[in-house]
Amino acid sequence: MSTTEKPGEPENRTAPTPAPAGVDLSNLDVILRFLLFAASLVAVVVLVTGNQTELVLFQGRPVPQPAKWRYSPAFVYFVVAFSVSGFYSIITTLASLSVIQRPHQKTKFLLHFLFWDALILGIIASATGAGAGVAYIGLKGNSHVHWNKICSAYDTFCKHVAGSLAVGLFGSIVVVLLIFLSAFTLHSRVPK
Repeated sequence: MSTTEKPGEPENRTAPTPAPAGVDLSNLDVILRFLLFAASLVAVVVLVTGNQTELVLFQGRPVPQPAKWRYSPAFVYFVVAFSVSGFYSIITTLASLSVIQRPHQKTKFLLHFLFWDALILGIIASATGAGAGVAYIGLKGNSHVHWNKICSAYDTFCKHVAGSLAVGLFGSIVVVLLIFLSAFTLHSRVPK
């Protein structure tokens, strides 16, 4: 009897096990990144278009007094932060779409997304908090330092600010979900 085995080869060969594929949630990643873009755009547009001018009595006569987002450094920071977030979401949506085309680069991109998403979350969450602090003063005032509430006079402006902050909070939650998604996908790729 002749055998086909070569000398020195083991009798029971097993095929190498492939690397784990992990969970593929690329489509959800693209959807969340698009939602971040939409939230960033809406938050900026709603705040920027909320200017209002009212007549205020000054030394016994009515004087037009405007309320604009650019008069508050917190609102300027909010607009800049969400503009950066919108630009970032466009870039990462395109990168996420390219990862769908080239899945062999997915792990590398996911790690980069995780770090950059955490940075963007810090920026937009702090901007939302800063804007909310100023909005609260406008709504309630502060009797200890004699800051009067202004939302009774500038109701349209305050509604725009509140809407913008609500959408900004939604954008922050979307980024938290993106971070969880990237971490979960990376964790599912770790061999057990």
